Amino acid sequence: MNEIKEYTEKIFEDIKHIDAIGNEYWLARELQNVLGYSQWRSLYDLIEKAKTTCRESKYNIDDHFAVQRKMVDIGSKTTRKVIDYKLSRYACYLIVMNGNPKKEIIALAQTYFAIQTRKQELLEKEYSELSEDEKRLYQRNLTKKGNLSLNRTALNAGVKNLGEFHNAGYKGLYNGETANDIFKRKGLRYREDILDNMGSDELIANLFRISQAEQKLKNEDVKLEKEANETHYEVGKEIRKTIKRLGGTMPEELPTPKRSLKELEREKLVERSKNELL
Repeated sequence: MNEIKEYTEKIFEDIKHIDAIGNEYWLARELQNVLGYSQWRSLYDLIEKAKTTCRESKYNIDDHFAVQRKMVDIGSKTTRKVIDYKLSRYACYLIVMNGNPKKEIIALAQTYFAIQTRKQELLEKEYSELSEDEKRLYQRNLTKKGNLSLNRTALNAGVKNLGEFHNAGYKGLYNGETANDIFKRKGLRYREDILDNMGSDELIANLFRISQAEQKLKNEDVKLEKEANETHYEVGKEIRKTIKRLGGTMPEELPTPKRSLKELEREKLVERSKNELL
């Protein structure tokens, strides 16, 4: 049973997308295939029922069921426009809850989206209650894990110089600044880490750069170092454009915290040691 659960989680995680501001979403037509519906009408009926539940729960339908129209190939060099939906995690949950639980994949989907939706609610509540320094620590841990994963993907994509690869991403996001330029602008001391000296908003922007760069390298099956560096640069540049379009603050304009995360961690360690001695 554990093997089935892990496999199912991978199915839904594999078709998960992340938009320009970091929100997760699923496309209805991809979900249709995973759930084993050969006809769009079958899933569309579930979507309509889910939208009714969403409306009755006083949620904005457009926030969870964003309509998309796209052209699809129907053979003989012919295309036609079809409707699709950009679904939130909550929307997916409502859809599968209207499905037939006797169908194994539906039952597994109901469990997956119910658990993940609840986890997300708890995480958002807990995160909102954190102090700025606690948010920094949380986001920094995510960027560490993200960079380790990105490094593996970059090496598989043919990257030999990881320093140049990461600089490409920084240049895109920071309007041409390299890691060393950021280091100097922040006035950091020798061997200090620039990510340890970012606020939570700046860390979030970099985490999005990291995750999207890895996803793009995998999706496009990049195998050349030059192409990988260009990909990382373009991802950073696109995220910068999005921040500007949304009226956000450019990452290089965000304030540098007075204390690095290493200093905060040392303070916490000293405080813990004092408490243990009492």
